[in-house]
Amino acid sequence: MSAFILRRLALLVPTLVGISLLVFLMIYLVPGDPAQIMLGERANAESVAALRQQMGLDQPFYVQFGRFFWDLLRLDLGRSIRTHEKIVTEILHRFPATCELTVVSMGLAIVGGVFLGVLAAVRRGRMADFLGMVLATAGISVPVFWLGLMLMLLLSVQFPLFPVSGRVDAQTYLEPITHFYLLDAALRGNGHAFGDAAWHLVLPAVTLGTIPLAVIARMTRSSLLEVLGEDYVRTAWAKGLSERLVVLRHALKNSFVPTLTVIALQFGYLLGGAIITETIFAWPGLGRWLFLAVLARDFRAVQGGVLLLSTVFVLMNLLADVLYAWLDPRIRYD
Repeated sequence: MSAFILRRLALLVPTLVGISLLVFLMIYLVPGDPAQIMLGERANAESVAALRQQMGLDQPFYVQFGRFFWDLLRLDLGRSIRTHEKIVTEILHRFPATCELTVVSMGLAIVGGVFLGVLAAVRRGRMADFLGMVLATAGISVPVFWLGLMLMLLLSVQFPLFPVSGRVDAQTYLEPITHFYLLDAALRGNGHAFGDAAWHLVLPAVTLGTIPLAVIARMTRSSLLEVLGEDYVRTAWAKGLSERLVVLRHALKNSFVPTLTVIALQFGYLLGGAIITETIFAWPGLGRWLFLAVLARDFRAVQGGVLLLSTVFVLMNLLADVLYAWLDPRIRYD
């Protein structure tokens, strides 16, 4: 297992180089002049040309990419055209908000999806199976932006139960440590701030977690039904073991490998797909920051954000591969 992990970590290097090349090429080919955007439409040609030379935009493609990659190795992604702040600083400031929202959404999706999938598989052909799959199909079919707006209209406007935007109320003071508000409130023993942060998470987390919940439920049901037909499961039934022991201890663990793949992929998708949810609920995370960067044609910011999300996605796939062998002893990577 250790040799496999080392090999996969070594493969991360060419993978990340390829990702950085694709990201740079994507931004390089997009029409528009960053120097013109920084100086404004009324800037004269001499000022634009001087700034282009200063930023190295007048150099050939390979020179610009070499410079970009060298800066990347030094964790220097440049400065934002829109805010003039260091991109690394902005990412470190906003990524915890996106990560916290994603983790909570995925937690809800895993708990709800596995529960619905197991219930539907155990009660196959009954009303619980039918209702569970109807909910799963609806969860996949409903657009995120429509669901977010409907939840906001119903539970924030018609019935003001949940806040409509932000991470905490303006009156709530919480000195950040990690910028994960739930964790910071717990570390400081601030119960009011913890409850306020959790209350602000409900609507965006439900909105973001609906699609992965439906996907996990369908995958759990199909994989568990396949395992429940195996000989060792029938032997466990014949021994007189309880339904709970047979399903949870014998069947679910062995059927969880396909579900784990879906969870790892969905987690990566959530990190990148939180843009719509963060925009709807004015969540100050990386997704909303990237959305504003695209609108402002902030090329450097888009490069840094996409590169980070791609790296996290690759690492999540590696983690899923490592967990395979833990769940299924038949899988060996040596």
